[in-house]
Amino acid sequence: MTETVIITGATQGIGKSTAILFARHGYNIVLAARQQERLEATASEIRALGREVLAISTDVRDSGQVKNLIEKSLAHFGHIDVLINNASIFFMGPVEESSLSDWHQVIDTNLMGYIYTIQALLPYFLERRKGTIVNVSSIGGLDPIPFQIPYTTSKYAVTGLTKALQAELSSKGIHVCGIYPSFIRTRLMERALFRGKDEETARKRYQLVDKAFQSPLLEKPEDVAKAIWHAVKYQQSDVVVGTAKLWTTAFQVFPGLMKSVVRRVFGMGELYSDR
Repeated sequence: MTETVIITGATQGIGKSTAILFARHGYNIVLAARQQERLEATASEIRALGREVLAISTDVRDSGQVKNLIEKSLAHFGHIDVLINNASIFFMGPVEESSLSDWHQVIDTNLMGYIYTIQALLPYFLERRKGTIVNVSSIGGLDPIPFQIPYTTSKYAVTGLTKALQAELSSKGIHVCGIYPSFIRTRLMERALFRGKDEETARKRYQLVDKAFQSPLLEKPEDVAKAIWHAVKYQQSDVVVGTAKLWTTAFQVFPGLMKSVVRRVFGMGELYSDR
């Protein structure tokens, strides 16, 4: 029986690359994202590979839409084998410049979106005593990164969610994996939130990150997709991707230095003293 994977945030970057890779490995694909036009474009690429694909417009911040995603997927394919939680929104700026609306956008997408899909699909996995849940977290879910506090908070929560699910569900036949990339060359900037003491500072922060995302030193979405594929195939629990290994090691060995360096880079002149 052909296995089926659901991927959220599936129309660009890591999600799209993962969908294409799993299709090449023979999976049926369920694509979930908000923009139907992009969903259909990605679906066409997968159909060209000879795989069956279902594209369902879904805002993961809405539990009702997520329930609809799971129900339609089961009705269409009859089974779901893998869930890949990937939908995410990035934030950068001083914590005091983040509004409650900013916090809601980030937490509701990066954390609650994952919880909604897991909550909707878990009874099915438990009944089968089989299934795989992949949560795409971030280096920001392993190390405290200044000027990304709403984002880092959401990713730390995803890390905790993932590890707790591993502890509870492994004995019930459900494999749970956390994926921890660093910055990736993606179209993340389209939905990212940048804040500052004024519009000019926020714009400069955007330009800084946008330029960094063009660096050939960063991993590509395809690199993360390969990490996800190996995690599913070989039942890995936690995968730190590429240069994220270097960053997280540096944070562990030189925590004070790394925090100071990152504050200066991302602070854009809004820094407090390093006391």
